[in-house]
Amino acid sequence: MIDIRRTLTAAASALALTTAAAAIPTTASAAEVMRCSHQLPPAHHIAKVIDRWAEEVESQSGGELDVQIFGANSLVGAKENIVATAKGDIECAFSVSFQWGKTLPIMTVTVAPFAFGDLDMWRKWPESDAAAFLTEKLREKGVQNTVWLFTTNTSVFTSNGSFLVKPEDFKGVKIRGLVPAFNKSLEALGAAPSSMSGSKVYQALATGVIDAGLTDAAAAVSRKYYEVQDHFTVVPVISVYFHGYLNPGFYDGLSDNAKKALDAAGKKAAMWAIEASDEAGSAAPDQLREKGVNVHVATDAEVKALEAIMRPAFDEAFSGDDPDSQKMVELIGKM
Repeated sequence: MIDIRRTLTAAASALALTTAAAAIPTTASAAEVMRCSHQLPPAHHIAKVIDRWAEEVESQSGGELDVQIFGANSLVGAKENIVATAKGDIECAFSVSFQWGKTLPIMTVTVAPFAFGDLDMWRKWPESDAAAFLTEKLREKGVQNTVWLFTTNTSVFTSNGSFLVKPEDFKGVKIRGLVPAFNKSLEALGAAPSSMSGSKVYQALATGVIDAGLTDAAAAVSRKYYEVQDHFTVVPVISVYFHGYLNPGFYDGLSDNAKKALDAAGKKAAMWAIEASDEAGSAAPDQLREKGVNVHVATDAEVKALEAIMRPAFDEAFSGDDPDSQKMVELIGKM
């Protein structure tokens, strides 16, 4: 005969084990997939920081978040990252500050010519009132900021045949532009700027769409500008940062643990980016020379001559009557 009591006990035990097992989250069932798009090539120092950030987020979250990085425009193009994230087509993306352009002009404050070269300012940035103000404004535009990645304060003007050093060297030169306010500073030199993302510049130089480039010194190496340009002027003209952001709905739906993981990883990555950017910027001039191109590091006198023309033109175009821009300048002044 069947022992009914034994059968019921066994069934109850099996049910209890099944219920307990279901209550234990596994990596496969609990991990929330977070796809992150960016435009940088794998060799770029900030691309490497982003990979490290992703690993840190996963570690800090205890495997709750599965961060999948898609670099080099392999998931979404540079110009589409912001909209794709805001709409929820993807969960996360990284953009360079000036890609916000007219959508959120105050994001471009650090491209004020020769104004933001102090690394101590960037070390204070993630916890600053200025960063908090930008985070608030970014949320209003449809994204939740999560990490600030300083990228460069060492830029290069690239050209063929001769250096771009003195103001008169820029007259009539078709050059890569960034955002309206910075483009005004180039126009003040007599140049003809054309705004485009970093991933488009190599082809534009190779085909003659533009005569000269502007990028951070490390990117000139990683993007192989030395293949299409032979003169590089190193000059601290702009400071640039990337930032990582999430779709607000996705972020709001995360657990407190996951949000804490993003915050902790973001603070660490901000410092990693400064270290990596300082190292990359310092090494880039010699790396360019090793490629056989001509490199000139602008002198203090040459920098002052450019600044005297470029900075007033930028300031007039940037601040104007916009209260947010004025507040941003004020907050940065307090750092």
